[in-house]
Amino acid sequence: MKPEPINKELVKYLQILGVDTRFVSIVGMHIFINNQRFSRFSNKRQETFTRKFPNYSINRSKIFQRICTRASRVLANVLKPGDKIFIYDNDKCSKFILDVIMEPYTRKYGIKLFYGSSMVDALEYGVNSIALSLTLDNEVESILGNILNGEKIEVFSLKNRYDAENNINLIYPLLNIPRSWIGSWLKKLNYAYKYTINDSYAVDLREFFEGFVPDVRENMLKSALYVIKECKYD
Repeated sequence: MKPEPINKELVKYLQILGVDTRFVSIVGMHIFINNQRFSRFSNKRQETFTRKFPNYSINRSKIFQRICTRASRVLANVLKPGDKIFIYDNDKCSKFILDVIMEPYTRKYGIKLFYGSSMVDALEYGVNSIALSLTLDNEVESILGNILNGEKIEVFSLKNRYDAENNINLIYPLLNIPRSWIGSWLKKLNYAYKYTINDSYAVDLREFFEGFVPDVRENMLKSALYVIKECKYD
């Protein structure tokens, strides 16, 4: 399924007002500010915009801007101009999150977004990549699970970057984003957020470490990547 076309008149009007639409997400009847400074979407411009498009809501969440900043660090390294990106629509929540984060890149990089429920759908559209909803917590909990079970340390997003069978890249826009940030943002939108816990012991251990070590999730992922790199060249 292709996304519904964006209201071109709306985008053009935002640009006339001086808003940089590469830093806002337009999904349905909602506009999310990804970066307040870069978007230049001031309160005065919002008032002018709302008079012409009164049915659109505008969200200025600071936590969402932090989410977008971290997502951009991943996406800048994996997206190419004109890429076709597939998003699974089986999970309404994951689809919404990825949709809002990826939408501005249709203007930044000219990417095209496609949706479906299976790999068959992705292949039908001839996409370059599939965007998956793996978060920083998912990655770290997987690493902790390896340690607790005495298994080889692996970084899921590193090991699963390419589907050779189908010749499709796998990308993880949420890789640097804590699950709590997403939950906090969606709660403010009154959007129900549910996630599956695969290893409760790993979650408990991660939460324990967080009480003592700042940025423990980010540091654990860095350490795991370092160990894997050193083992590779040993």
